[in-house]
Amino acid sequence: MKPEQSVDLFDVNRLLMGEGIPFSFLAEVLLRTTVMFFILLIILRLSGKRGIKQLSVFELAIIISLGSAAGDPMFYEDVALLPAILVLIIVISLYKLITYLTGRFEKIEELVEGKPVKLIEHGKILYKPFRKESLAYDELFSQLRQQSVSHLGQVQSAYLETSGELSIFYFPDDEVISGLPILPDIYDFPCTEFHLGTTYSCKHCGELKPDLQPSTTCPICGENEWLEASHSPRMN
Repeated sequence: MKPEQSVDLFDVNRLLMGEGIPFSFLAEVLLRTTVMFFILLIILRLSGKRGIKQLSVFELAIIISLGSAAGDPMFYEDVALLPAILVLIIVISLYKLITYLTGRFEKIEELVEGKPVKLIEHGKILYKPFRKESLAYDELFSQLRQQSVSHLGQVQSAYLETSGELSIFYFPDDEVISGLPILPDIYDFPCTEFHLGTTYSCKHCGELKPDLQPSTTCPICGENEWLEASHSPRMN
């Protein structure tokens, strides 16, 4: 049985450089970092302009792989440069190959990149597709509010793109319909009283109901929280 090695607590050399590594290794770190930085820069440049746009899941995986391959040999003395460079070449080659295949075969593109999902149609949330996505109401409404949307009746349709961005198509001002208010000072306070002649909107899917009775359950999502629907045009 090997005796346990004691650790010299608060040892300045160990804290700053690691166990048994001389300060002169900093010069090698400078060389390693410079080499890997320029190799990574060249590889990203060859990968095309897609690499600097909003990342898809596939592109994010590529960036993480590149970062891991490039980062370790920058300061780990036991990680050689040539294997790391080979890893970079393999990763970017796979990126090029998969990008080529996705451009030629729709099924592969859908498998790798996914596809846009319609979340809003005719001023209402498509509840089942929305629930399948890892998107909270706050995130959806925040993106809509950033485009000056105050209620869902202003939105003809909205798509969640593969990049995570939201593409929004609006009703013209003279065609705006009643819809669920999404401003926090209204959305956070469901109705407790209901009046005849008023249209209400389900807080969870935007389903509209006129002359609502208390404790009415939404036929689309099964929830029973309602807000008075808004009909105001979008403020550009």
